[in-house]
Parts: sequence; structure tokens; C-alpha cells
Amino acid sequence: MSIAPTHVLNSRDVPAQPVCQVLAAALLPVLLVAGYALYVRPDLGIDHFAWPMRPLVNSMMLGATYLGGASFFVFVLLTRRWRHVRLGFLPISAFAATLGIATLIHWDAFAHERWAFWVWTFLYIVVPVLLPILWFRNNRLADGEAPIREGELSPFVRRAFGALGVVMTIAALLLFVVPDVMIATWPWAVTPLTARVLAALFILPGLVGLAIAFDGSWASSRHLLTVQALTIALMLGAIVVARADLDWSTPASWIFVGGMSGILLLIGYTRLDMRTR
Repeated sequence: MSIAPTHVLNSRDVPAQPVCQVLAAALLPVLLVAGYALYVRPDLGIDHFAWPMRPLVNSMMLGATYLGGASFFVFVLLTRRWRHVRLGFLPISAFAATLGIATLIHWDAFAHERWAFWVWTFLYIVVPVLLPILWFRNNRLADGEAPIREGELSPFVRRAFGALGVVMTIAALLLFVVPDVMIATWPWAVTPLTARVLAALFILPGLVGLAIAFDGSWASSRHLLTVQALTIALMLGAIVVARADLDWSTPASWIFVGGMSGILLLIGYTRLDMRTR
């Protein structure tokens, strides 16, 4: 038996403020260029990025995240509806803040003579401040308005994303706080700097998972899930291309690949579940 989607109507569908589109238009070229350089041409990461990106898989993982981020800001630019993108702003802010703090901790590890370093530093100082302000301003405009839900995620899906969010957030905290412990068990070679960069890559989907579990609205989740699916597919592609960088004799490599594949399957199940319901 099919269940009709739940619609909670409000007096107006609150649009995102125009400054959100301005920000998206400004960030898109940066994210696409960085994503291309690190994912499509990872060799460029060694000689031209903010610091030498070794091994290859580290470069491609960060590039995959940038390309996924670019797809999110395409949605911000095109949808113009706050309810469709609102759950992504604070997780992206946490991602940027993590990278900003990592930059300060490992300041001497960066190539200060490269222009990419100064772009990196500017972004990860400004973005963690700007995105929460935009989130607060847009939410204040929507205050008192019951959101248009366009369907609810099932309890199973919400619990699954909640559990996923907890696991990935804990992994991010461990990578950032005790990188030396995580380095010893990680599937490929990382330094304390790249471990903290990986923490940012984990905190982003971790907080997205928690946000989806808490909110439960398909309207607010569907674009984020598309972004997540694209990012994870690119990461799995990076594993295939840079498979020689992983130590396949350790369980950690298989756990990492299995975990990423499991998230992709969960996203696919969620979309199928919402279509049938």
C-alpha cells in the first residue's frame, strides 16, 4: 500500500537570501578548479597546491570533496529555496573551520610561497564565519513559518543516518585530536597534517548525517543526499585509481571501502524508499 507524501503547508515558501547565491557564485569556480587540480590532475597537487599532496589518494580524496561541494553550491545557486539547502550550511562551516584550525596548527608544513596557500588560508578563515551568519539570517526570516516538508524520511532511514553521523563524527574527532594514533591504523600513508585534513572530510558527512536524522524532511535532505552520493562515488573512484597507495593486507582498507559503499547503498535505498512512499 502506498503512502501519500506528507505536506505541511505554510503561508509562504521562504527563499534563500540573494547573498547565498552570490556566495555560491563566488565559491563555485574555486571549488571546481581545486577539484580538477586535485582529482583529475592530482600530480598538480604536489607542485602547485597549498602543500605537497602525497600520496596520490590524499589528493584525490580532497578533490572529491571539493567537487561534491561544488555540486552543493550549484543547488544553492539554482534552487533558491532555503528549505532545500539549509541543512548543508553548518556542516560545511565545520568542515572549513576544521581545515582552518589545521592550517594554524601545521603552519610551517605549508608552501607559503604558493598562491594556492593564500587562497586556502583566506577561504578557511572567512567561510567558517560567513556561513553560520547566513544560516542564522535565513533561519530568522523563516522563524515562525512551518516548513514545507514534502514527505518524511522513514524512522529506519533517520536512525541509520543518525548512527552514521555519530560514527563519522567520532572518527573525525579522533583524526583531529589524536592523529598519531589514527596514523598507525590508517589504510594509507598520512602525516599529522593530512590526518587532520581527513578529519574535515569526515566531519562534513558526519554532521550531515546527524542533521538529516534530526530534521527528517525529504525536502531538506534530498539535495544533500545527491551531493553525498556524488562525493562518495568520486572517493571510491579515487580508491580504484590510487589502489596501490592502500595496504590491502590490513582490515582497515576493506573497512574503509565497505563503509563508503554502505553509505552509497543507504542513499540509494533512501531515494527508492521515498519514491515508493
